[in-house]
Amino acid sequence: MSRHLNLTRHCLGLDTRIECVVLPLAGNNGLWTLICAAGMSGAQPSTVKAQGPFHGPCVAEDVLEGIAESLLGMGYEPCTEPPIWRLHIQAELRRVNAERGRHLGHYQF
Repeated sequence: MSRHLNLTRHCLGLDTRIECVVLPLAGNNGLWTLICAAGMSGAQPSTVKAQGPFHGPCVAEDVLEGIAESLLGMGYEPCTEPPIWRLHIQAELRRVNAERGRHLGHYQF
């Protein structure tokens, strides 16, 4: 399975788009995340969500494969256009990494 997915669906005259990417989390600890952006084609994404962390890329890729199967069953089709929301996905990755970094130091002795 690939580590990225781009799908579109034409419905009621509108084109919706979903881009998903499996990415490693900061820290070289073997944790990975799945980030998905969704919205109307040609516009900013209306939602960007992260799932995980997952222990290893294969686990995250399996989740991505399940999402892909579900979306294909709902009428989404593979998109041949290049990804358009890479910056939004990178921003979400930075947010997730920053959030994890804040919680790593919260220990009470």
